[in-house]
This record gives sequence, C-alpha cells and structure tokens, in this order.
Amino acid sequence: MANATLSLSEQTCPINLVGETGQAVQISIHPPSHYICANCEQILPDWKNQACIWVVIVLQQSRYQLVKRTTAIELEKERLRENFMRFGCDLAFKLRDCGYLTDLIDPRTGYPLLSRPGKIPHNDTAVVQALLNYPVMKNKCRVLIHPLWGAAVYPSILISAAPPRIIATFTKEIAPLHGWN
Repeated sequence: MANATLSLSEQTCPINLVGETGQAVQISIHPPSHYICANCEQILPDWKNQACIWVVIVLQQSRYQLVKRTTAIELEKERLRENFMRFGCDLAFKLRDCGYLTDLIDPRTGYPLLSRPGKIPHNDTAVVQALLNYPVMKNKCRVLIHPLWGAAVYPSILISAAPPRIIATFTKEIAPLHGWN
C-alpha cells in the first residue's frame, strides 16, 4: 500500500458537529498512519494491494472524563460506541455501495466489523495520537487527551479506499440522520 498524501483539492477541514445531547462530534479524514501502512495486511487481511486508503477519525465528546472505570463511565462508553457503530455502518455501506472498500473498526475490540479480522487489532487511540498529535495519558488503559475536551473524548476509526471528498460529502449527508448537526 502506498502512503498517500492529501492534495490541496482533497484536503478536508474537520467536520464539527453537535449531537442531540449537546456533546460535540469532530470528524476528520487523513492519510493512514505509519502503523496502518506497516500493518495493513495484518489488521485487514482482505485489503491486499490497496493503492490508497484513508482514515476517518470520529471523536465524540463524552459526558465524563474517561479516566476511571465506573458504571456511569462504562455506560457512557457503550452509548458512544453505539453512536459510532450506527453512523459508521451507514457511512461504510454507502461507500461500499459506490464500490469503495470501507470498514469500521470496533472501538471495543480493535477488529474490523465488515471484513475478516486480521492477526493484530487496530489501536484507535494510537492512530489518533499519531495523526492528530494529541497526547495520551497512560493509566490502566491509554486515554486520549483532546485539546478542548480533555479526557472526555471517545475515539473511533473508519478506513476507506474512497477519495476524501466523497467521504466528506457522504459524512455530511449521513451525520444529521444520527442527530449530529
């Protein structure tokens, strides 16, 4: 897989949205991180010989700082995971219907939802850290630190062979269907 770079015509600014509960959602499209380039066939074994892939980062603001394990925080993480899975499936299937190989990574397991899982899981936090240069706090698990939300951020990843402008167009069409405006 070739490491792609965004041309000026394909650069996308983050898509900033607000969910029905008032928490922010940020979506951005990036060339793959070094980790994804080096391990693509071990993460997504059916994606051999893909000339160009893109990483869609979906960051949802949490109601809580995600630094402890409490019942409320675990329920919040499950709510945010479900939000991503609903949105991600709609986006992935729309892109697939147009002929673009696309998959979303289950934030809980690190494995693709629509493709055969590989030998190693994907690490959403590490990829967001690499692509957005956000710091990570290490406690029992790695917690992303957003510049505005602190540790109240839930990262999710979708990977696609679609061009960024198509991903962005479909994202803007689908997001409102999920209460993200």
